[in-house]
Amino acid sequence: MTQSVDLANAINTFVKGCKTDGTWDAIKACCIMAAWDGLDGALYPLKGPAPTNNNFVAGDYNRETGLVGDGSTKWLNSNLAYNSIPSNNEHLAIMRSVAINNGSNAISGGTVTPASFSRIGYFSNFMRFTLQSDGTGTYSGTSTTGFAGASRIASNQLTIRDAGVSTLESFNSTTRSNTFTPYGIFAGNYSDLGTGFYTSARLSFYSIGESLDLALLDSRVSTLMTDIGAAIP
Repeated sequence: MTQSVDLANAINTFVKGCKTDGTWDAIKACCIMAAWDGLDGALYPLKGPAPTNNNFVAGDYNRETGLVGDGSTKWLNSNLAYNSIPSNNEHLAIMRSVAINNGSNAISGGTVTPASFSRIGYFSNFMRFTLQSDGTGTYSGTSTTGFAGASRIASNQLTIRDAGVSTLESFNSTTRSNTFTPYGIFAGNYSDLGTGFYTSARLSFYSIGESLDLALLDSRVSTLMTDIGAAIP
């Protein structure tokens, strides 16, 4: 009973903290993919639509560290349409307990041709953060564990959060892709290419929505994962 109470308190504290920070309303789709007794719980949405499971099984899930991909077939359909997020007002965020492998996306959607997509991925041995653009202006960092996120606050400004550091970049957006195709988690889900670029990363959290303060969200998610780990023997 104590463990269940501690886990519930950790999640309640996270939600209340996001509301206090002013980030809660910007979150449109979110899952905490840790803490729960099984895979079904991990895919129950904290906010927004429930993701559709494609090929994950119970053995892929760990209560403390989250859900692990296989780099080839396993992904989640977020069921949040790419064009449901406004132009030049978007964030993507994840928590990694195993780093993103090369040539893969942890979260992505949009169109490649014409190039107007959003992603957090790892390509050519560098982290790639692209929001509503063609990928030519892309922050390059190392693939690590922990929180990673990007938030577009204007057509020419993008904030990136990785390894506990926020960086403001002048990356221009492109014309927003008018597609109802949902974002993919553990893969890219593009309206013109379908699903691809699967990752073998292990993720315990994702969030998609409008622009927000990534440092505040990072602090809340990091505290949440620490509290979950402390509650589970």
